[in-house]
Amino acid sequence: MILLVVCALAAVSLATRPAPPEPFCTKPGCMASIKCWTDWMDCDNPTGTGDWETISKLKKYYPKNMCPNPTAIEVATVDGISLADAGNVFYANDHITGLICKNADQEKCFCRDYKVRFVCYPPFCGNQKLCWTKWYDRDNPSATGDWELLKTLRKENPGEICANPNAIESRTVDTDTPATVTGQDFLHFSPATGFVCKNGPKQKCRDYKVRFACPCGPVLAELAVERDES
Repeated sequence: MILLVVCALAAVSLATRPAPPEPFCTKPGCMASIKCWTDWMDCDNPTGTGDWETISKLKKYYPKNMCPNPTAIEVATVDGISLADAGNVFYANDHITGLICKNADQEKCFCRDYKVRFVCYPPFCGNQKLCWTKWYDRDNPSATGDWELLKTLRKENPGEICANPNAIESRTVDTDTPATVTGQDFLHFSPATGFVCKNGPKQKCRDYKVRFACPCGPVLAELAVERDES
């Protein structure tokens, strides 16, 4: 009878023990398809000759936020106006040079103040020895927007998220739709900062959840067990 009780308790313990952390990349060559956006960056203003948001300057101002070889660029004014609606002409606007808007090239006004961000690939986004954290959803978009900042999540969930995640994933809470295909604009969407969608005149943010890719190892495995036993 005692042996049966011990076996039963062991079976219950095994049944409730959580699965190991989900690997970030499980298929051969899957890292080739992983990409991520940098944070928005703004290192200049148009008060002089124009707004010069060049790759070389951005790497000096934001050395940790720029990958060596970005593959695409997105541009908007610092107050959120799209490039199509900004009304300026540009001397350069590509992922190799960055953005250059010269005041002398404008017919009726000066350049607006712009921000830029870039698409990057591994190793900036991650490597093959990463595991995903659990999903986090600490905010809802009822006020200014949905704020899922890394520093806040780490403070509210001590020991669960590494200090420097290699990648971030965000999906809607209700339909599990990837944030990248919702058509919404994000203030922050990077592993260094976290995720922020701001409400505005042109968009009402959906409710998002996030998770981070951290180095695999005993820390994540131990955390999974601790969460189960608490």
